[in-house]
Amino acid sequence: MSAASEPGGSEGSTRAVVVDDSRFMRTLIRSLLEEGGVEVVGEAADGSDALDAVVEHDPDVVTMDIEMPSMNGLEAVEAIMADHPTPVLMLSAHAEEDADVTFKALERGAVDFVTKPGGEVTSSMPRVKRELVEKVESAARVDLSADVRATGRSSSGRGGAGSAGGGAATAGSTSGEASSDPTAAGGASGLGRSDSRSSTGAASASGSASSYPDVGTLVVGASTGGPAVVERVLGGLPTDANLRVLVVQHMPEGFTTRFADRLDGRSSYTVTEATSGERIGPGEARVAPGGHHLLTTSDRSGRLELELTESEPIHGVRPAIDVTMAAAAETVDGPLCAVLLTGMGRDGVDGLQRVAGSGGHTVAQDEETSAIFGMPRRAIEADCVDDVAPAGEIAENALQYFAEE
Repeated sequence: MSAASEPGGSEGSTRAVVVDDSRFMRTLIRSLLEEGGVEVVGEAADGSDALDAVVEHDPDVVTMDIEMPSMNGLEAVEAIMADHPTPVLMLSAHAEEDADVTFKALERGAVDFVTKPGGEVTSSMPRVKRELVEKVESAARVDLSADVRATGRSSSGRGGAGSAGGGAATAGSTSGEASSDPTAAGGASGLGRSDSRSSTGAASASGSASSYPDVGTLVVGASTGGPAVVERVLGGLPTDANLRVLVVQHMPEGFTTRFADRLDGRSSYTVTEATSGERIGPGEARVAPGGHHLLTTSDRSGRLELELTESEPIHGVRPAIDVTMAAAAETVDGPLCAVLLTGMGRDGVDGLQRVAGSGGHTVAQDEETSAIFGMPRRAIEADCVDDVAPAGEIAENALQYFAEE
């Protein structure tokens, strides 16, 4: 499966196996998916039956409940990735304990998650169906081998696919933007703006602490397949680089706080969920909360002032990468770098263009390590990318830019 694939790029409907211990919930999910054009080829009531169903039907994607008897969703993900690697979409409630388990499932091989539909039929059901179908279509097109290349984790199984941590996209994210452009098929690692510094990322040390400017700003945007790569990027940033970091990861409300906590524990930066009116300085990172756009409104004395809005979604998502990058391009004084990671659709493309137009540095994740190459590919085609780099070199690439400023 190509990392560049997107809905509309392959023939036939997506084939899914639905796993949930509730017969009612299985019926509801089946109904929502089939109404959205997804073919449900099998069902299972627990994790052990899920593995049997996956082996029997060889689906494109599995929807997985978390709490089940015999073998729970977390154990089932591990078993599927070890024996018959298949993209798994977790169905998660908004409860804090479910958020923790969901991130563990992403670490063990699930590629994405979506908020579990409620049992009641309400006026919001069309939205719930759209979100579920879009997430299933998106997850089905994830390149599991790219996840392995991006995170360095692997497991045995079909085609060498691995249990790399996947990405979480916003409930309600748009994944239906197809493209028939053949240029992505050959890889994009050699493409970029004519003034590209290097298509392979930084190849040498990032510079000493004294070589960095007093303050720099890094904006990171990601969607499906993103969380593990975002963790890797932030984990590669030393505090002596004097960066202020803004992260926009397509993720539902209720999960971004936990995501920020995870990033805080995996990097040397102080990472929290962003709040409106706060100001951040070097050595600090903020994550855009689910359900809110994140803007920068001023840059004074080396500190960025942040604002959250609940204005209309852009590209069907909120937070939108474009909003944050465009605001940074207008507001930030000093060196600015914008990074666009794996994901479906085109969010972040316009933002990268704005950053490039303001004289900032732009980086896109390469095709080989992108679970879904949609957003980076569109940015490359728009000729607004300075460098194209694999997941493991993105932090180094950004650091070299700041060291040279």
